[in-house]
Amino acid sequence: MNIRKSSYIVGVLFLLAAVTAVIGVLLYGPLKYGSDYLIDGAEHGNQIVLGALMELVLVVSAIGTATTMYPILRKYNETIALWHVCFRFMEAVILTIGVISMLALLSLSREFVASGAIDTTTYHSAGVVLRSIHDWCLLLGANFMLGINTIMYSYIFFKTKLVPRFISILGITGSILVFSAALLELFGVFSQFSVWGALFAIPVAANEMILAVWLLIKGFNEISYKMK
Repeated sequence: MNIRKSSYIVGVLFLLAAVTAVIGVLLYGPLKYGSDYLIDGAEHGNQIVLGALMELVLVVSAIGTATTMYPILRKYNETIALWHVCFRFMEAVILTIGVISMLALLSLSREFVASGAIDTTTYHSAGVVLRSIHDWCLLLGANFMLGINTIMYSYIFFKTKLVPRFISILGITGSILVFSAALLELFGVFSQFSVWGALFAIPVAANEMILAVWLLIKGFNEISYKMK
């Protein structure tokens, strides 16, 4: 695969990952955020399944970016390139566990509605656990692992000038911030879904969007690539 085609594929996959991540969260709304989620989830079953499919597309896109960039990154640092693939796969596995938790919660919701349960305590307890699993998977996958992955490829980009320096600097800055946010959220300094969490995530999200657009329009710097 030539460098231009690789650039295009990586750009498309980054955009696809960003779009499906947002759509997936929105589609989970009735099951994830409402107080009557045990009833609302069953009523919006197809919407929840579509949200799960969106997250699975996110998983595939994440793996796709890592495997497509690997032949490029390894020319400059094979160790970091391999680490990037491994940690990206770990991110994908964690996010997949989150998808499974939401589908399991949908099954719980359907069982609750079908049985007409009077005692809701057991169902709600199980629901809290499944919702928490998804939250933790988002924290560890979309924050913690994402921070590690982003700083790896951004470091190589910075050293090699495969993309403009301002993009790689934004990537390094964003990765440090989103990783720091994950640690602060783990220790309860602020909640995962808070203003601070959103602010810490903005730079890494901006980096992925700018990088994706740049790769689609300009591609990786072929001069830097051929010089290695």
